[in-house]
Amino acid sequence: MPIATPEVYNEMLDRAKAGKFAYPAINVTSTQTLHAALRGFAEAESDGIIQISTGGAEFLGGQYAKDMVSGAVALAEFAHIVAEKYPVTVALHTDHCPKDKLETYVRPLIDVSAERVAKGQNPLFQSHMWDGSAETLADNLAIAQELLEKAAAAKIILEVEITPTGGEEDGVSHEINDELYTTVDDALRTAEALGLGEKGRYLLAASFGNVHGVYKPGNVVLRPELLKDLQAGVAEKYGKASPFDFVFHGGSGSTAEEIATALENGVVKMNLDTDTQYAFTRPIADHMFRNYDGVLKVDGEVGSKKTYDPRTWGKLAEASMAQRVTEACANLRSTGTRIK
Repeated sequence: MPIATPEVYNEMLDRAKAGKFAYPAINVTSTQTLHAALRGFAEAESDGIIQISTGGAEFLGGQYAKDMVSGAVALAEFAHIVAEKYPVTVALHTDHCPKDKLETYVRPLIDVSAERVAKGQNPLFQSHMWDGSAETLADNLAIAQELLEKAAAAKIILEVEITPTGGEEDGVSHEINDELYTTVDDALRTAEALGLGEKGRYLLAASFGNVHGVYKPGNVVLRPELLKDLQAGVAEKYGKASPFDFVFHGGSGSTAEEIATALENGVVKMNLDTDTQYAFTRPIADHMFRNYDGVLKVDGEVGSKKTYDPRTWGKLAEASMAQRVTEACANLRSTGTRIK
């Protein structure tokens, strides 16, 4: 059961919340980066989350058609087969989806899973993200209500982002300013619109200064202690302790102290993309520089097939990215927590 069933995915999130750890959510764009993520989880003896962004899905769909749905479905089907060889459980997730891509990404993928569930099967993906942070909160939550109902019917968990994450990802960008901090009022409005589980389970990407990409120390002010205030504000009104399952966006480059504070305050999932991209690419660049005359047919020579064979440098890339995933598991305290 390497791909989590809906029941097991819920158990994974419950265990993370109770144990104050989080799962690394690793963005992948190919079968090889998928294997790197799975290998990293296996070596850390940690369960985890594999996710595909709209840009990643478009890339997976091929540069001829650039079809996001076929790209995402193809990799998910591939994952269902190859994950059987790894001794961990993973959930499949789709990352940021803004309003203008709902009809060509998340909605069709929910329909795919709904059809599977109607046949007595499990959903293809275990969760999907709706990123309405560019919309007004009222419009954001209205769309989230409709998506949550459909997701719950298909046994899928919805992730919602209610306020902006700074920086840029897949063409969606937000300035780095004071709007990057979710308020208690934002959290209360979210609970009122989406409930606290009775209408379907959802993950909440609240903002506490998060920024996509890598940033130098001092350029961004993260305030993960803010999550405690959001939990307390909603708990006071609804009488449910620690009501939210939080997601940490823009996790690359965060300090150990920032991560630890976030975990203490209800973060169960942290996204990693920039750091793992670099970890994958760095050994490839090193290989190309070290083997310049072999990977290129310089001055009319024939080069060296063994050096430009994608398997040669691809294995180095997979190992490096896997190592970064194991490091993320250690940082998020998920090492050794896999479901037996």
